[in-house]
Amino acid sequence: MKQAAAYLYDALNAAANGYLVLPANARTGEPLVETDKATTDPEVIRAWWTEHPDAQPACMAPKPKKLKATPYAWQDPAQIPQRQFLYGRHLARKFTAAKFAAGGVGKSILALTEAIALATGRALLGITPAQRCKVWYWNGEDPKEETERRIAAICLHYSIAKEELEGWLFIDSGREQEIVIAQTTKNGAVIVGPVVRGMVDTIADNEIDVVIIDPFVSSHRIVESDNPAMDLVAKRWNAIADETNSAVELVHHIRKTGGAEATVEDGRGASSLLNAVRSAQVLNKMTPEEGTKAGVGNHREYFKAENGKANNSPPAEGKDWYRIIPISLGNGSALAPQGDSVGVVVKWKWPDPLDGVSGADFEAAAQSIRAGRWRENPQAKDWVGWPIAKVLGLDLHGNKADKAKVTGLIKIWIGAGNLIVVDELDEKRMTRKYVQVANDD
Repeated sequence: MKQAAAYLYDALNAAANGYLVLPANARTGEPLVETDKATTDPEVIRAWWTEHPDAQPACMAPKPKKLKATPYAWQDPAQIPQRQFLYGRHLARKFTAAKFAAGGVGKSILALTEAIALATGRALLGITPAQRCKVWYWNGEDPKEETERRIAAICLHYSIAKEELEGWLFIDSGREQEIVIAQTTKNGAVIVGPVVRGMVDTIADNEIDVVIIDPFVSSHRIVESDNPAMDLVAKRWNAIADETNSAVELVHHIRKTGGAEATVEDGRGASSLLNAVRSAQVLNKMTPEEGTKAGVGNHREYFKAENGKANNSPPAEGKDWYRIIPISLGNGSALAPQGDSVGVVVKWKWPDPLDGVSGADFEAAAQSIRAGRWRENPQAKDWVGWPIAKVLGLDLHGNKADKAKVTGLIKIWIGAGNLIVVDELDEKRMTRKYVQVANDD
């Protein structure tokens, strides 16, 4: 019985890939129907295998399509339809996008929060969706109830009522419903036509605008280092997006980078996925050095996202930053009174040292600097940051954010020429770098 089901599956898969199929005797290979009746119609094929359950599929290659060059027809530029972006410049109809990150950075909770932003039409993370969208989020690894926990935490934090999501958000788990659109066979990588057809039909039937596949690796059974095979999979996702007029996002893991900051080129496996997508974001945890610069308490709570297909990477201050905060679901019991705590992503802004600082504040700091002799080195007891902090009422003893603000102000004022660094001898006749107010004698 299992063998018969396998034969039918192979027949349908071949038909989905354009091969004309008919049933054949498993022992002799003789066709069981007239060869001119070979077809790609799945209903006819199923009827044949109901009548001949032990038949093997016999396949005939489709006739190659006749190629022809299409003459260019001039179009008024003003009449060419705009790209239909749905979320920032990352998700657009008829295109596939990707998120690249290591495990534990926050890619899944970010993707799910963006899904809810799209479904509600709300700017949860600072980006207002172009329109309210129906979103299908499929997680190939976690049970459905884990996704439901994350959704509940997001809704609690952002005060989202059930009416805002019902009919707009669709969620499924690979543990209950696999989506495998390609697999490796003895003849190489092939697209699983029935699954693709089912995807297209489901997206169309539910009028889905955005499909999120998390993670990408769960949607195929292809060797990731096989570039041609991965190209086949990536382009089929593009074809699904194109046929359904939807935006597809593929969430993908990266390989180990040895502690170095990840780029989209670090996406696990072949480069075909990166080449096929229109937009590729890469996520990285905040480094300890960035945490010190930003003055945060625990740098592990923060991560950044940037478009990895852009040529120039902005400095840390210019990237999109997020923080993961714990939210209690309030589902405690007698055995576990605290209940579940689930991380939720919130937008976080890199601190601007100039926030709340006026020209009068600089003049007061300059006056304080003039009253002494101050070093550039923040480790020195006579660091120039001390008179600045005193004037501004900032705490350098135990407040990391205040120290980061003062450090940033010194850098900005030196860069603007308000302060200058000079070499002078200290009391031990050692050359040191001191900070002075510009234009002072």
